[in-house]
Amino acid sequence: MHTTTPTPASNVRHLCRFGLAACLSLSLTGVAAQDIRLTDEIGREVHLHAPAQRIVSLAPHVTELLFAAGAGAAVVGVVSYSDHPPEARQLPQVGSYTNVDMEAVAALRPDLVVAWHSGNRAVHLDKLEALGIAVYINEPRTLEAVADSIEALGRLAGTEAQAVQAASAFRNRHNELAARYRARPPVRMFYQIWNQPLMTVNDQHLISDVIRLCGGINVFGTLPALAPKIGEESVLAANPEAIVASGMGEARPEWLDQWRRWPQLTAATQGNLYFVPPDLIQRHTPRILDGASQLCAALEETRRKRAGHPD
Repeated sequence: MHTTTPTPASNVRHLCRFGLAACLSLSLTGVAAQDIRLTDEIGREVHLHAPAQRIVSLAPHVTELLFAAGAGAAVVGVVSYSDHPPEARQLPQVGSYTNVDMEAVAALRPDLVVAWHSGNRAVHLDKLEALGIAVYINEPRTLEAVADSIEALGRLAGTEAQAVQAASAFRNRHNELAARYRARPPVRMFYQIWNQPLMTVNDQHLISDVIRLCGGINVFGTLPALAPKIGEESVLAANPEAIVASGMGEARPEWLDQWRRWPQLTAATQGNLYFVPPDLIQRHTPRILDGASQLCAALEETRRKRAGHPD
């Protein structure tokens, strides 16, 4: 005789025949197993009654983190420049991270919005919460926090197994780079985000954690602002041994080589002017270790030149 294996729901109904107390106990256990409470990265508790099925991402790096966490199938909306992985380019856009289209977000009926603390406007996030939408705020400031973010997003989306695997792979690669470069002789360097206005990062920024990973010292690390504006005279006074720039795209920015006009600048006279694509070092995603590999290699070249062995 053919026997049908009971589903979890039918099992509950069957066992409920043994009494109301047993039924209530089983039902509440099932509900509790779906209930998710998680503290986000600025200390706010986010509560979901079940794993998120419709997620809107409000930053390009958040989109990439969600896919890394195995939650890509649940993402229903993104902001502009959410271009990695390629599947993200096909998703509906809800404006930019600085100018979110609130009506477009609401029309997607998300049960979770993942936002970026440093990039999104607080007024937008407040309005989303006023609509009853759960908002999880992402703000990794260290490489370890990137791995933590992957795990947290996997928990919110119910894809913990894939998220834990991705986070573990990230941590393993991070440790390998640290073992290779962190104890190398220090290199004083200037990281240039942009040229007009001239901008850098302080030691609280994620990029500075990459610099430390590679055995570098950020010459502007003690400035109070996360991404401060500075003047050329400050760079000349700091006289970094290396300058690393990102720019806007995959091409080396023309303005990086403009530092050669200052003969008193060690980085210029030694030819230690390096480029790392911004997508690989300015996004809080697994690919930041690709950028770290490039930055570490640049600082290692600087050390070889210092020792008189450019090759």
